[in-house]
Amino acid sequence: MVTLTPNPSFSLTVRVQLPNQVGMLATLTRAIGEAGGNIGQIDLIEQTMRWLVRDITIDAYSTEHAETVVTAIKALDSIRVMSVSDRTFNLHKGGKISVVSKLPLHHQGDLAMAYTPGVGRICTAIAENPDNLYTYTIKSNTVAIVTDGSAVLGLGNLGPGGALPVMEGKAMLFKEFAGIDAFPICLDTQDTAEIVQAVKHISPVFGGINLEDISAPRCFDIEAQLQRELNIPIFHDDQHGTAVVTLAALYNALKLVKKSMDEVKIVINGAGAAGVAIAQLLTKAGARHICMCDSRGIISHDRTDLTTTKRNLAIAQGGTLTDAMIGTDIFLGVSAPGVVSPEMVQSMAIDPIVFAMANPIPEVQPELIVDDVAVMATGRSDYANQINNVLAFPGIFRGALDCRAATMTTHMFLEAAGAIASLVKPSDLDYEHIIPSVFDPRVVPAVSAAVQSAARNDGVAAN
Repeated sequence: MVTLTPNPSFSLTVRVQLPNQVGMLATLTRAIGEAGGNIGQIDLIEQTMRWLVRDITIDAYSTEHAETVVTAIKALDSIRVMSVSDRTFNLHKGGKISVVSKLPLHHQGDLAMAYTPGVGRICTAIAENPDNLYTYTIKSNTVAIVTDGSAVLGLGNLGPGGALPVMEGKAMLFKEFAGIDAFPICLDTQDTAEIVQAVKHISPVFGGINLEDISAPRCFDIEAQLQRELNIPIFHDDQHGTAVVTLAALYNALKLVKKSMDEVKIVINGAGAAGVAIAQLLTKAGARHICMCDSRGIISHDRTDLTTTKRNLAIAQGGTLTDAMIGTDIFLGVSAPGVVSPEMVQSMAIDPIVFAMANPIPEVQPELIVDDVAVMATGRSDYANQINNVLAFPGIFRGALDCRAATMTTHMFLEAAGAIASLVKPSDLDYEHIIPSVFDPRVVPAVSAAVQSAARNDGVAAN
């Protein structure tokens, strides 16, 4: 059974008018609680001798649940619902990002230097020496967030317009966490060659390219082609961001259970972009026993439906996910909600580690296996140990931009994971704290420094 928890994704502000009488607020909050709503802030907007007007913030777990909560409020005698607003939709009105000038334009002289005729001198300097792009334009601190909208979150193929709110959010995170100016580029094509060509055409403006929400297996080909043909770092966050943070969390989880990477048996469920990248990075980190599963079970050599990518990850023995989990030390889920039962977890080895990272509903609810696991992590912010890509990509790009990396390397990803893991002190490490907070101000500087060091050691840094 899947337990649904109210969360800010379905947050309402309900304005109500209620009699100015003792106990009326308690009546209201009791009705909200009985309907399963989670009450946040309560604000007093207006007060008279007869009436009170209040704004109540309420979290629900779905659109339908939010409507149920509002219906319960409307059923109360003497309490009038004046308005209902969806806080998430309100937050997105008009978009979430903007372009702001860095320079004041107060005088004619300011305009003459910033634009024509003075800007002509800068154009000429760049034409004569293209390296001046990094000194005199936004290129040194700007990233393109490129998508075709074919794999938006867990929602599927929504197209470029449906993907734009996610790309705007990504741009916010780049700016807030790493001071990087990022801009969403949502392409109205899902043709691999056209995407590659479009990114190549816009690349002079950007110091790096963040590929986002592009479906597998095309995402692998797009990244590989761009890496070969451009001399700026290309990073597919759904692959490498997820892999880096997963590896960081796993480093610390293994410390808790006193097991080593080269000995543990690992099951990865989900063979899309994230699952494949996790398997590849864990292998580079020393993992030797990885079993990949997809919707048809274990990816094994006897299957005839495998892509080239999956064939490279196949093992000898086939079977179901249930079979794969028997005796395994680690389960990593980047797949679908509810595909793992408590009985499957109970069949794992002693002190099992479970990362159920499907969003918004994990492969198995933590409440169902709390007594069966040594370490539990999810992709959600309302549980301990959130595997969140924002721990990785801002710092990785900060480091890559600052050292003028020509490409991304596996060594850079491994060092980024190590840097994230190192921020949890041994004295603070426990089963509910294997990963730092996304708001920890040490994360971006630590990851950036590690990435720059690795890039210089790999010979891909210009600075």
